[in-house]
Amino acid sequence: MTVEGIVSDLLDEHGRTYAREAGITLRDEPSPLYRLLVLTVLSSIRISAGTATAAARELSRAGLRTPRAMAGSAWQDRVDALGRAHYARYDESTATALGDGARLVLERWRGDLRRMAAAADGDPGALRGLLREVPRIGPVGADIFCREAQAVWPWLRPSFDARVCRTARDLGLPGTPEGLARLVPPDEYAVLGAALVRAGRSKKRPARP
Repeated sequence: MTVEGIVSDLLDEHGRTYAREAGITLRDEPSPLYRLLVLTVLSSIRISAGTATAAARELSRAGLRTPRAMAGSAWQDRVDALGRAHYARYDESTATALGDGARLVLERWRGDLRRMAAAADGDPGALRGLLREVPRIGPVGADIFCREAQAVWPWLRPSFDARVCRTARDLGLPGTPEGLARLVPPDEYAVLGAALVRAGRSKKRPARP
């Protein structure tokens, strides 16, 4: 099969971002960006991607769509929302991490992650460092956030992390960010990245999004 055929099949089968699966219409605005951060926190432990996105939707349904709402919520309410999504074993520690992270975003970035982006000053590495200050987010979580956020922050493009590139090579596609960037238009980079993660997940479970 040609490279074009592989990409077409990949996007047909797996072509949606994790933000979209979590019910987030991603825009360069405070609430959608914060909801993506929450999804990142939820995804930064060894739990299935489906459970993480379900938990993000449940927190959103509970009205926890902004750092102010999250910080002002009761810890038990966060635990209960996670429990409804069957986010088992990690519900209590994650409820704590979400509250602490919301307070950090409020205190340092005044509730607006665009201020974090401005502090990174166009440097994806600097942004990853700032993201890792958020409780529960490590290198993998920073990769998750950047891979999805490149849909609305073009200066992150192309954001294809090492795991995405390994899966691409396994499928016969270019195994570098620059090579993958030539396969689809820039506004589809996030979709291609998510599709490659899903393709890799079919071989290794459980996996993070």
